[in-house]
Amino acid sequence: MTVQVCYAGLDKTSLLEIQVPLDATVLQVIQQSSIVQIHAEIDVNIFKLGVFGKLKSLDSQLHAGDRIEIYRPLVADPMEARRRRAKKQALT
Repeated sequence: MTVQVCYAGLDKTSLLEIQVPLDATVLQVIQQSSIVQIHAEIDVNIFKLGVFGKLKSLDSQLHAGDRIEIYRPLVADPMEARRRRAKKQALT
């Protein structure tokens, strides 16, 4: 079956399409895709993973056409960033 693996790094984005066995798990596909060699910062034990926006574990089974998304940690807390912008705008 064909699946995709995608990751948006700070400096480079990758979308890889690969052929995998029907019983492939998320971890097996990530390993087979070699995306970790392209983006050395990826640590599958720390980064969250999903399929079409739904969080998945490393042992989740995949279906034909699935897209594994590797989510990097946030640089800043979104709520705190929003508060700072609102405070800055209120001062002007």
